[in-house]
Amino acid sequence: MNSYSGRPAGREDVRIPAEVSSFESIYQQYFDFVWSSVRRLGVGAAAVDDVVQEVFIVIHSRIDTLQQPEALRSWIYSIVRRTVSTYHRSQRAREASGATLAAEPEARRQLTPFDVAEQDEQVTLLGNLLQELDEPKREVFMMVELDELTVPEVAEILQIPLNTAYSRLRAARQAFEEALARRSTRVEGHGGPCRV
Repeated sequence: MNSYSGRPAGREDVRIPAEVSSFESIYQQYFDFVWSSVRRLGVGAAAVDDVVQEVFIVIHSRIDTLQQPEALRSWIYSIVRRTVSTYHRSQRAREASGATLAAEPEARRQLTPFDVAEQDEQVTLLGNLLQELDEPKREVFMMVELDELTVPEVAEILQIPLNTAYSRLRAARQAFEEALARRSTRVEGHGGPCRV
């Protein structure tokens, strides 16, 4: 029999173990969350599917190590962060060796040049505003605002006190709003619209 049962070949009882069926439900329930998190953490459209697949391979291989089932979402997100970090390191190594290939994402081919320019401008503005935040605040801000994690989940993933996570988020939101206001004032002073 060729189906995966999690048992050595030749066993007569071909029951599917609980961890496989729970993995399947995890896959179905968290696929969109993993995909969007991978994308928001800076993986290009051409590589998202491969990185998402790697995340689920890690989840499958480590599901039996999950000690707190109620923390499943934050556990998955921590795997996403580590997998994306590994991907970025390997990309930098390839770029350094000159082995990168330019690939144009399919979605961008369907946009008009004006749409692409406007989208790029908004992404650049968001990136610039986020860069004004120091790393600890930026990380909490992005996890809550972009990845839609709860503050307790963020505190658990980053292994920081809950009050520290709330404090960083509050400070990050304030700094982001102030940076956006400064940007709006500068753009309005030059007669151009400010788009975010």
